[in-house]
Formats: sequence, structure tokens, C-alpha cells
Amino acid sequence: HLFERDCSLQRRHQKVIEEAPAPGMDEVTREALCAAAVRAAQAVDYVGAGTIEFIADASEGLRADRIWFMEMNTRLQVEHPVTEEITGVDLVEWQLRVASGEPIPLRQKELSINGWAMEARLYAEDPTKGFLPSIGTLELFQLPDHLGRVDTGVYEGAEVSPFYDPMIAKVIAYGEDREEARAMLSEMLEDSAIWPVKTNSAFLINALAHPDFVAGTVDTGLIGRDGDAMTDEPAPTIESLTNAAMAIVPRSLQAGFRLNAPDVRSAAFLLDGKRVEVELHGPGTDEPAPAMLVAEGGSVWQLTPWRAEGGPGGAAGDGAILSPMPGKVIAVEVAAGDTVTKGQKLLTLEAMKMEHSLTAPFDGVVAELNTTPGAQVQVEALLVRIEKDEA
Repeated sequence: HLFERDCSLQRRHQKVIEEAPAPGMDEVTREALCAAAVRAAQAVDYVGAGTIEFIADASEGLRADRIWFMEMNTRLQVEHPVTEEITGVDLVEWQLRVASGEPIPLRQKELSINGWAMEARLYAEDPTKGFLPSIGTLELFQLPDHLGRVDTGVYEGAEVSPFYDPMIAKVIAYGEDREEARAMLSEMLEDSAIWPVKTNSAFLINALAHPDFVAGTVDTGLIGRDGDAMTDEPAPTIESLTNAAMAIVPRSLQAGFRLNAPDVRSAAFLLDGKRVEVELHGPGTDEPAPAMLVAEGGSVWQLTPWRAEGGPGGAAGDGAILSPMPGKVIAVEVAAGDTVTKGQKLLTLEAMKMEHSLTAPFDGVVAELNTTPGAQVQVEALLVRIEKDEA
């Protein structure tokens, strides 16, 4: 039983958004592709669920003579929900039934493609920091499953550890056509709220809005070319900051407003530890909250009262290289006393099945080295300290 999917939107060869059916696929090409997949499975007497992948040169549109076999995975893949959504079948159930010796529930001719489905892989990572994995307790974990399908293995209060793949959920939207599915998936991501673990939700929203994705002319190099614009750090609107601030400001501090005039002024707050000026209005509250979460556009920030001592600690550029997460040091490229240049790789850290290089922030000398290959390190552990070479 065969239906195609498109997984062209990728980052570093990892799929980001998948959809079914494939945009631009005509019936002739679909039939040729399915026939090739059948021949491959028959050649090895394969029985059970499986996924055959092809790579296409679509520079002149999808054509059967410009599509090549790439590999076969003898299993269902992460993106199988989009196929389920447009066919109305449960592929996991079918897989178990066939493996148990039962006949397949429906024949190919009894299946049809209905509508369009898109899936986004929601990762615990921070796109604004080079997609660095984010870990911690999911104190807030809300996904709008009333708008579409959400497949996840975590829950509010669960711990996201550094020992597994960073994908925490699959968000799947269905529509009568591609544009409806795209708009619904974007809405689902915009309505998500996860904190304090960072996610790639805003990045996914930007990717869905990219003109090439909207047009359905996606290729595997899109994020590599235009990814910087998709990873711009999101910011809450003035209105949402004001509303959150007014739940923090005590009524007793709001004296002095003019009669018969709008109650407007501004005050300093901390937004995720960074000082911001927020417009205020109204009389404040009799029961001020110690902090408020601001959820907007798929991102969540924490707003707290400003305190001078509450600013970020440590001077920028002091040369201290701290571990950004718990992980394992798999390579150390320098030794104490070595001269290094800005951007030079110092060591490689492995966490969440990904490797992350830590580099020198400026030209200098390795004044301190506190780790070795194979060492397990905790978040914010001092790994290396670089001093500027004053010579």
C-alpha cells in the first residue's frame, strides 16, 4: 500500500516539516514511483511496514525520469502521521496486524488521498543560539490538540534530559488543500506554550511563512540559504508586555496619575533576565503576581520586576567557556598554555545525540583547562578559560 510524502524542508539533513501528498506530484509520476517501490520490496520478499525513500531533481518539475532510489527503512518513520491523516488508516495498527499474520485490512484500490496534511517536528532547542538543545522541567506544556493532532511522549511536569533526541512532539494539521493545512499548522504552533524549555516553534512558524514554502517549491537547501531570517530572536508585542506587567504592579505604586487623562507611564522590568521598559496603564492590582509568563507566537517569556542586582552576572567577553548543558566531552582540541584565535574550536560536547563545538571568543591563550575527553560535565561548568594575549 503506497502513498508518497514530501520531506524536503530539512536542516543539516534532518527533516523539519513533512507533508502529504507531495506538492507538484502528478498521477503519472506517482504511479511510476509506487511501482518502483513495489519492485524494490518484492525483490527482497519484504513483508511488513516499510518506507522507501527517493531523491528528486525537481528543477523542471517532478518527473519519473528525474527521481532516484535512495534507501529503504524497514519500519514506519516519524512522518507516518501525515499519510494516516490523508488516508484515514492507522498504520501502526496495520503494522501490528500484519506482523501477527493477519491479512492487510484494505486493498490498495480501496484507499484514496483525501485533503492535505502537514507535520512539524517540535524540538527542545534554541534556534537563536545555533539550535543548541534545551533541557529542564516542562513547567508549562500546552499544545492545541483541539485544532489538530499532537503526538508526544512528554507532559507538563516531565523532565527533558540531555540523553535522548530533542524531539518532544509532532504537531500535525489537516486541511482540504495545502494552504489550509499550512495555515492550520502555523496556527497550532502559534497557540503552543512551552516553558522554561526553549523550542523551535517560532522557527517553524517562520519556515511555514517562507515564500518558497508557501508556493510549494521547497528544496533541501532552503534553510541553509535563508535560515538566518528564520532564526531571528522573537519578541513579545508591546500590548502583551503591558498586560503582563499590570498583573505585577501593585495598586499602591500607581498613585499620581492625572485625573481625566489616560493612565499611562512606563517602568523597568526583566524579560528573561534582560532589562526592558514596559508601558503601564490603569491602577495596578491589589494582588500583584511575583512574575508573569508572556506567551505569544509560539514563544514564552518570563516577566519579573526590575531589580538592579537581578541583571545577568559576569562580564561579557571574560573568556570563561561554560558548558551550555549537561553532556559528554568527546574531544578536546587544545591544551593549557596554547595560543588560540577567535573562532578556533576548543572542544566538542555531545548531548541529545548531537555534537556541539565550543570555540574561542577572541584571540588569546588557554589559561585554564578543566576537562578531558570522556568527561561528563554539568550545565555552566567552567571548561576552559581564555585570556587575551597582551604581548
